[in-house]
Amino acid sequence: MPKHSPSFSDLILFQNEDYILINKPPFIATLEDRVEPVNILALAREVESDPQVCHRLDKDTSGVLAIARNPEAYRHLSMQFEHREVSKVYHAVVDGIQDFENVIVNKSILKQNDGTVKLSSQGKEAETSFSTLKTFYKHSLIECHPVTGRMHQIRIHLSSLKAPITGDEMYGGKPFLISEIKRNYRVKKDTEEVTLIKRMALHAFSLEFSDLKGNRILTEAPYPKDFTAMLKQLSANVR
Repeated sequence: MPKHSPSFSDLILFQNEDYILINKPPFIATLEDRVEPVNILALAREVESDPQVCHRLDKDTSGVLAIARNPEAYRHLSMQFEHREVSKVYHAVVDGIQDFENVIVNKSILKQNDGTVKLSSQGKEAETSFSTLKTFYKHSLIECHPVTGRMHQIRIHLSSLKAPITGDEMYGGKPFLISEIKRNYRVKKDTEEVTLIKRMALHAFSLEFSDLKGNRILTEAPYPKDFTAMLKQLSANVR
């Protein structure tokens, strides 16, 4: 969890009279959170009179998030999400060497009572395509295009390909430890090795939709510090 609340204005990537696109930091919930008082909607309400978050990112997921500044803008974008007219791109670091070239996963997802999901024919249809951007020693950087927007969709679909997101222990991902990638690295006696990224390595990289005037808005979100540091370590230790 961030040591202090970020300034909402520092998160803004793009804004016009109807929408604000922000780069959501990891560890902050999109909407009200029972545990933490800080969430994106609360931060937006400090500077906007009637903001509405148009979609959700998991608490640990970083990246681009759309906020409507008025009810008409909210309805307009909500309909685009419903009709699958919004283009979403996520980047994920996954376990293992993966060679995906527009691999499409079309598997229905069923919500469980414990806050997880599972693949089930009784669930809601879900589709994601995956392409490998880069491979490392024991990991791969994957571009993910979700067609639908089900809960934990990218996470469970990658897990079904035996390519769970690194750090996503809920769906089979391993913690990201320096000893996994660095030669001759030894953990000091009687100490526990610290993970280099304290969350799943998933980032909402870009979002594209039409504004109320019919213009397409494309917004990309730079990687946060932990994701950048992770890729730097992976690149430095390629064998």
